[in-house]
Amino acid sequence: MSNILTSSIGKKLLMSLAGLFLLVFLLVHLGINLSLIMSDSREIFNKAAHFMGTNVVIKVMEIVLFGGFLLHMFYGVALQIQNWMARPKRYRKENYSQTSFFSKFMIHTAAIITVFLVIHLFDFYFRAKFFGEVPSVVYDGKDYHDLGILVIEKFKIGRFVIFISPVFLSWHFIYCTDFNRPFSPLDWNTRPILQ
Repeated sequence: MSNILTSSIGKKLLMSLAGLFLLVFLLVHLGINLSLIMSDSREIFNKAAHFMGTNVVIKVMEIVLFGGFLLHMFYGVALQIQNWMARPKRYRKENYSQTSFFSKFMIHTAAIITVFLVIHLFDFYFRAKFFGEVPSVVYDGKDYHDLGILVIEKFKIGRFVIFISPVFLSWHFIYCTDFNRPFSPLDWNTRPILQ
């Protein structure tokens, strides 16, 4: 069993399963962020952010999430380096039929997303958790961090909107490529599971 996890296919499987976990997180994150667009008020967003920041189960999942990010990033870089070392001299002619467009630029899109994640964590997560530089708002007599206003103000900055567009495109590239990857090491996407 330990050989499977250290093999190239095992690493790809672990990385892709971590990627699916991150995809679930992104869908939840997107849902909460969409509440800013769908509602005239920031109340739903701020209450959801408060719940995510105070619920014990979510706090445990936060640690698992960071672990999933690190695992995904570590295996992604390790596999890319392993691929470069396996073929130090590039082919004269690329074989475009074997590699998808998105796979060719995976390491580049991952670098763009990593830069965004660092900025995003400092702008919102660390600011709310550690720096205390978040305005407050009161709903039903209870204080909440007004993270909604931070998001709205951030999207009024033209440089940020210009920067975030390739980030979203990069995420799209990665998930177009990665969605089927958990199944490809086992060849589940090409043969019927139930016969």
